[in-house]
Amino acid sequence: MNPDLQTLQPYPFENLRQLFSDLTPNPDKPAIALSIGEPRHRPPEFVLDELAANLDKLSNYPVTKGISALRQAIASWLERRFGLQSIDAETQVLPVNGTREALFAFAQAVIARGPTAIVLSPNPFYQIYEGAALLAGARPQFINCTAASGFLPDFNSVTQDQWQQCQLLYLCSPGNPTGAVIPEAKLQQLIRLAREHDFIIASDECYSELYFEESHPPPGLLQACELMGKGDYRNCVVFHSLSKRSNLPGLRSGFVAGDAEILKSFLQYRTYHGCAMPLHHQLASIAAWSDEKHVLENRQKYVEKFSAVLDILSGHLDVQKPEAGFYLWPKTPISDTEFARQLYAQEHVTVLPGRFLARQANGINPGENRVRIALVAELAQCTEAASRIVQCLARL
Repeated sequence: MNPDLQTLQPYPFENLRQLFSDLTPNPDKPAIALSIGEPRHRPPEFVLDELAANLDKLSNYPVTKGISALRQAIASWLERRFGLQSIDAETQVLPVNGTREALFAFAQAVIARGPTAIVLSPNPFYQIYEGAALLAGARPQFINCTAASGFLPDFNSVTQDQWQQCQLLYLCSPGNPTGAVIPEAKLQQLIRLAREHDFIIASDECYSELYFEESHPPPGLLQACELMGKGDYRNCVVFHSLSKRSNLPGLRSGFVAGDAEILKSFLQYRTYHGCAMPLHHQLASIAAWSDEKHVLENRQKYVEKFSAVLDILSGHLDVQKPEAGFYLWPKTPISDTEFARQLYAQEHVTVLPGRFLARQANGINPGENRVRIALVAELAQCTEAASRIVQCLARL
């Protein structure tokens, strides 16, 4: 067996299962799960129709690079959304089966394994970043995101030696779980560092379309490149998905875009990996990337939920509205694990302890005494859960 498998840590939801293993939730209250970031709004009907209309394509093998029409639809969306002028659908766009699969596979393709190879990532983080680094033969190192840094990674804490040894920097903006957005100027600073020290930036932007002010969408890494006059996107790749944007987590459809030379090598890896997107998924994805009306409607639902839930929690829990995304990241009055246990046992509401999403770094675990609350359920369930949280807090 691959010995690196022994270095993997349990996934957060396995830790959560163990945490609740001796508990019986209140049987008088129906379960409300706010622990998993799985969108539960209705997928767009026109996308489902397109999917159903092309089931006959199951008789065809898809190609790893994807059909030209899908790559062009993605390139056109990037141009509209981020104002890109230089994106080439032929060489700078690659469809993938959701960002999770691609974020993991990417590290396997680009890391030159060895004792000095490191992968930097935010802390807390999406656990795929850590597992991808370990199985690629690199050492994950974490950049803390705390209230003191506005929940952004404290890039000033990274040493020159770490930048020099870094082969891959994972970003997540808007952040999971914090919702913090990396400003354009900071992205451009990181681009300069990547070119100076010759590492790759992999920017996970799967929450980029969930924001609250229509006039202030979160900036993207390629957008920051273009505004610097760096239209080749050298050292930079972005990862996007239809899961959150279009409520299509089961479609497993996303893309990677950016540096053409990096994508050329990644395509070679993926050709052997055997992960081509089914044709009927590609055709449904074209429809989704080509429409913004359903995305606007989706955002408005989250705006309504955040407003209602924060009104209920205000004055009871130390929590702030994030810049974007669909998570709350409140501070807990007791330890995050004990708070999650009491909330589950008394109110049958499931949230995720923050320490399960982070690692000890520079003497702290930045997830301790926080919980991640995913406002993915419908409005009525979210407000009911918020009311139950208040009831639980009153007993503490």
